[in-house]
Amino acid sequence: MPDEIGSRSHQARAASGNELKDLLEGDEAALLALLENPHVEEPHVCQMLERLDLPASVLTAVASEGKWTSSEGIRLRLARHPHTPRRISLALLRRLYLFDLVRLSLFPSAPAEIRRVANEIIITRVPHVPVGQKLTLARRGSAHVAGALLAEGHPQAVKLALANAFLTESQVLKVLAKPGLPERVVAAIARDPKWSCQYNVRVALARNVHTPAHVVRAILPNLTLRDLKDVLTLETLAPHLRKYIKQDLARRSGADAGEKS
Repeated sequence: MPDEIGSRSHQARAASGNELKDLLEGDEAALLALLENPHVEEPHVCQMLERLDLPASVLTAVASEGKWTSSEGIRLRLARHPHTPRRISLALLRRLYLFDLVRLSLFPSAPAEIRRVANEIIITRVPHVPVGQKLTLARRGSAHVAGALLAEGHPQAVKLALANAFLTESQVLKVLAKPGLPERVVAAIARDPKWSCQYNVRVALARNVHTPAHVVRAILPNLTLRDLKDVLTLETLAPHLRKYIKQDLARRSGADAGEKS
């Protein structure tokens, strides 16, 4: 058995041409030997890194060679691989281009922590990127990135973020809960046909001081008594809306009493 492994390793170190492609499907020892082969080039390593069964030893060996990590394609594949040691992946994230971070954040097999950190890095870069890139991020980014673009409030980015297929209700609610949120963002959410009909979003809109009064009045009749009473406790509630809510509560209480009698 040891002789057989040694023979495969020797073959991997000396192979060239089409032989290299066949060896990319080899075992751990063969792959480690293959990385020492002077004929191995970047496309070979990229193909190797597409294998989700690669052991950490092979990934570490690739990451230890500057000639490989100087390639953005290899850095991306190493950072997103589920078996790359955490410390290596985290270090590589800082060296990725913006839209490679976006791709990694949406890659299903990448570890959850790595996707989370990728999102955090993207969000820290958002204020500093050109408008064109903001718009692309708003359209293509993850739910967290779309939420960050939505909260930032650039008019075109707001529209694209609200239409982002990855945007979730929880992110919209987090945005509406942010202090100092631009009024135009609140108004855009209130106008949006998808999000404005979600009950929890309606509650958040009713609680937000920047929601247009006519929107709040339209929302209130659809809230439960519990949520309506909760809105009534807000110190920031406009006096005319407070009066309207009290009237609505009285009307509903009267209607309930009439039904019981």
